[in-house]
Amino acid sequence: MRVDLLCSGSKGNCCLIRSEKAQIVIDCGSTKRHLMQAFKAVDAVPENTHGIFITHTHSDHISQKKIFANIPMYSYCDIGDVECPVHVEPFQVIGIEDLRIQVIPLSHDCPKTAGYVVTDGSQTLVYITDTGYLANSNKPYLKNANYYIFESNHDVAMLMATNRPLFLKQRILSPSGHLNNEDCAKNLTELVGDQTSQIILAHISQEANTAELALKTTYEVFERKEISLEHITVRAAGQYDVETIA
Repeated sequence: MRVDLLCSGSKGNCCLIRSEKAQIVIDCGSTKRHLMQAFKAVDAVPENTHGIFITHTHSDHISQKKIFANIPMYSYCDIGDVECPVHVEPFQVIGIEDLRIQVIPLSHDCPKTAGYVVTDGSQTLVYITDTGYLANSNKPYLKNANYYIFESNHDVAMLMATNRPLFLKQRILSPSGHLNNEDCAKNLTELVGDQTSQIILAHISQEANTAELALKTTYEVFERKEISLEHITVRAAGQYDVETIA
């Protein structure tokens, strides 16, 4: 299974997953120009996609859904006027060729936000962004995956020092907001296992975080928990960087 995180952040989100028989996409935000260039850079075309899986309806996750017209669009939330909508429910498993995709309910200020667990039978990816917290009841579904794309949105001190209005800061910090660096890392310490080889820290704020700080916090939390990262590669995704897991 090959995974390409094509963009990640408040300006757009899109993840391409390919197996021997299938191609799926999680979210389709960003600009049309960037997505088309990113698909070309990883030797893929949108028309070959078997299904689009939507996390929620904020524009940075669905703004380019027209690119995928006539392709089944799977969503727990209401995505409005699309040509091939497929409604899914929490913990449902969807089969597309040799891929199995499980829906994980999350807590965000957008109704019915979801994350996904994707497996081809031999490798498993956990994709979790846009959530204020991770319910303990969800964690058994997420343990010991090979790959994690996981939200490390903000540093609390940096967020509070920004010029954003107080209500927006409170929204981001709330249980229906975004995971901060510390909470991201703490969750990951409970999830990674001996099968885990790669972690990509995702949806990093360009104003209230840095890639370096997100990585530093991750390593510090793992060290405090006395969990080794020697066998795990940890990277921080930039907004328009293409991060590949192969």
